[in-house]
Amino acid sequence: MSARRLGSGFANLIPTDDFDDIFDPTADEDKKDSQLRQIKVSDIIPDEEQPRRNFDLNELQALADSIRKHGVLQPLVVTKEGDKYKIVAGERRWRASKLAELDKVPAIVRTLEAQERLEISLIENVQREDLNAIEIATAYAKLKSQFNLSPAEVAKRVGKSESAVVNKMRLLTLPDEVKHSMVEHNLSEGQMRPLITASPEEINAVLPHIISEGWSARKVEQYMVELKARKKAIKQAKERPESASSDARAEKIGNHLGVKVKVHTSARGSGDIVIKFKNEKEFERLCSILTA
Repeated sequence: MSARRLGSGFANLIPTDDFDDIFDPTADEDKKDSQLRQIKVSDIIPDEEQPRRNFDLNELQALADSIRKHGVLQPLVVTKEGDKYKIVAGERRWRASKLAELDKVPAIVRTLEAQERLEISLIENVQREDLNAIEIATAYAKLKSQFNLSPAEVAKRVGKSESAVVNKMRLLTLPDEVKHSMVEHNLSEGQMRPLITASPEEINAVLPHIISEGWSARKVEQYMVELKARKKAIKQAKERPESASSDARAEKIGNHLGVKVKVHTSARGSGDIVIKFKNEKEFERLCSILTA
């Protein structure tokens, strides 16, 4: 199943480059075979075999603006080729860095052999039973961002469905303290998934119960549904006095005119008064009252 078939914008809900090394199951191994360096932009070349050849200029310009302000937050991944460095992952960041007129960019330098070993290690690691969901999600994200793999390609390599891979990576969008709590208290993906779209206030309300009372995934989901319903009811209750006041005034106008009247008000305070009449004779009567 492709990301397109998963729904519009679904793939955009997952992190693309940014993940925490503390949850990376191959971080130690990677450090042995990788060098983080500042490399001249002019010394970096794209991989001509990279299938992605079209880059949206507006998106590149937006990234370049961000890079001017914040720098390149996620290093490129490159391999040495003669006196140049070939891009393994991060061509978009490299192109945006050129637009931003940077002299150097951070890059992780690996040999081709080390790159191949790391990919194999990541795939083997996600099969381990002792990894928690955040570590597995981080491994997926690393495969995606540092090996130029789509979610569908990651799924094929690790033997999972694309939706399973994407949903797992979405856990990485949780606040850092929630991810750490998830690992510390051995919380499951099912328990945490309802919190992905929750507000900080909603997370603070439910997380202590999940940790201290061991709430099941179903109970967490039910609680979140009920919490949102209560918030909606409170909002409606706050709006009700104004609605009741409008109804009362509509009834008073209707009694004065001898017809049915409805008042529609907007959140800004503007609105409409609708006066209903049955026939032309009643219309004439209303006109005489309103123009007297």
